[in-house]
Amino acid sequence: MNDFAKSENLSLTSVDEYGLRVFLNEVYSHTDSDSISRPQRCKKCYRIRLEKTADFASREGYSAFSTTLLISPYQDHEEIKRVGEETAEKYGVDFLYRDFRQLFREGQSAARAANMYMQKYCGCIFSEEERYL
Repeated sequence: MNDFAKSENLSLTSVDEYGLRVFLNEVYSHTDSDSISRPQRCKKCYRIRLEKTADFASREGYSAFSTTLLISPYQDHEEIKRVGEETAEKYGVDFLYRDFRQLFREGQSAARAANMYMQKYCGCIFSEEERYL
């Protein structure tokens, strides 16, 4: 992200905090067997990440926020949109939803051509494990 922002002369604010304990606590906070299933953990992750982003956007005076997950054909866009709109209302900023999935392969090709790192999983430790199994 940093290299891309520099190459495009963009300002970038990032938080180098994974929030592993918060994520695991949320995923394991229920006793039912589905609490760790992919759809359930993704819903919890979307909520955690979009809440933090909306809160930051609101505090910093931005009018809208979004997520890079919207380019992925592997993510649940309807759930991301739902959670994004809920958090937007809660924090008083707009959620910018765009379906960028049609640009997924093009984006990968451009990243490869620019020799940029491309993570092969969404970012959570469960998807990382699944990627290497």
